[in-house]
Amino acid sequence: MSNNPSDSTGSRNRERRLGDPVVLGVSIGFIVLFVLLSLYDVEMVADSIGAGFAWTARALGSYFQLLLVLTFFIAIGLAISPASSARIGNMDKPELSTFKWLSIIMCTLLAGGGVFFAAGEPVYHFVVTPPAFTTEAGTPEAVSSALAQSFMHWGFLAWAVLGSLTAVVLAHAHYDKGQPLQPRTLLYPVLGEKIMTSWFGGVVDALCVIAVVAGTVGPIGFLATQVSFGLHDLFGLSQGFGTQLVILIILGGIYVTSAMTGINRGIQFLSRFNVFLALAIAAVIFLFGPTLFLTNAFLQGFGEYIGSFFTMATTTAQTAPDWWMQWWTVFFFAWFIGYGPLMAIFVARISRGRSIRQMILAVAVMAPIATAVWFTLLGGSGIFYQLTGVIDLTEALNNFQFDVATLTVAKALPGGILMALAILVLTTIFVATTGDSMSYAIAVVGSGHDRPEPLVRAFWGIAMALMAAILLYMGAGQIGVLQQFIVITAIPVSLVLLPSLWTGPQAAYAMARQQGLIDQPRVKEHA
Repeated sequence: MSNNPSDSTGSRNRERRLGDPVVLGVSIGFIVLFVLLSLYDVEMVADSIGAGFAWTARALGSYFQLLLVLTFFIAIGLAISPASSARIGNMDKPELSTFKWLSIIMCTLLAGGGVFFAAGEPVYHFVVTPPAFTTEAGTPEAVSSALAQSFMHWGFLAWAVLGSLTAVVLAHAHYDKGQPLQPRTLLYPVLGEKIMTSWFGGVVDALCVIAVVAGTVGPIGFLATQVSFGLHDLFGLSQGFGTQLVILIILGGIYVTSAMTGINRGIQFLSRFNVFLALAIAAVIFLFGPTLFLTNAFLQGFGEYIGSFFTMATTTAQTAPDWWMQWWTVFFFAWFIGYGPLMAIFVARISRGRSIRQMILAVAVMAPIATAVWFTLLGGSGIFYQLTGVIDLTEALNNFQFDVATLTVAKALPGGILMALAILVLTTIFVATTGDSMSYAIAVVGSGHDRPEPLVRAFWGIAMALMAAILLYMGAGQIGVLQQFIVITAIPVSLVLLPSLWTGPQAAYAMARQQGLIDQPRVKEHA
């Protein structure tokens, strides 16, 4: 063993370039174990995770809901406080232009999930009345409640937990105090230095990585099934595993290349391209589709969303069927919680030079409103065609076949097959923007800083695509099982997010004092 300090420092630096060994070992260990157990006994894995999923949703669903509600309202309170003028990352001017910044936020956080559910979820709530409402399913009166329920799942609460208070804590800790960009840093104000240097901190980081891997492999796998179904329906191509594998290879190639080139190149380029494509699709739907119906539906749906906000946000298993809460509100909220720490790392990184107010309002207010517009255009059109008898998605949605719903609505839109192809391309790139940003964020967690090695980013991107391919080979149902696992991972991850309810405002005020925006607290003089 060398006694030269520089030798040991170099060794540690090489180790850090590859990633924290605990994070790497536990995270990869989970991936390997999940795949091996699935190969050994698929039903055992599915039954075990299904039982854990049901218990978690029933026992902790209300806690997840309360965490999201408190995060949103505390974040909004912080956004209007004197401390919100503080700028992130010790930069006077934003690193990214406003359009590029908002594009990355929208594409990364909305991602494939929003596009995957945007067409089908509003129609589902239209044909199956949500528990918070009493409207008769399938009638004109049910339109506003169907959209309102969708807005609740993908609205203010969901976005706020992904990058508001936690992003403030991480930005202050990393850019002002030099602490690593890792989930464990969120626990530093509570547990102190021990969490930063012990193996337990590595386990905390690994659990957050596992939650993101589970949450990202799901959309990657579902995209392969959705695109293969679309190509089969439109052009008669096989929708078997071979087609799905080709789709995964193309998708993986896109987002791995993007992740390796970084935020200022690949990630930014993909996000901007996708925003332009989404705007073009939105314009065609609005101008050539049921324009008046969509306008009225958005106004009524958003009004219902605001008016029934607390009723929907606090609906629990006591007032709604267990299955409904498990597969809708709790499932989505747990999914967003699982993404919370790594999304916060990413939001903090891309928001350098922005004020705290700008960051919170962009993530927790502007992005949810844009999401509501998107859900109205796709889902509202689906409701219109369902209401007028052009399509009938009742059976498909009762079987949770959202790939069928998306393509059916897309083909009914202006442009028909061309629109369906455009939406498949859009969905693919949305998932790619999630893949590249999460590959980058996981690599950041391993390295602790915002410039991780490109090969490490590529490793995580390839690992997630490979995991999706193996699970699809076993059957698309195993992807669904992994999605259920997200709800279980939300238990430890929620405890990582919890301190930000009070440490977020503390960090903001500390930044504001440091930047001279508010006075330092007075120290009482004693005689």
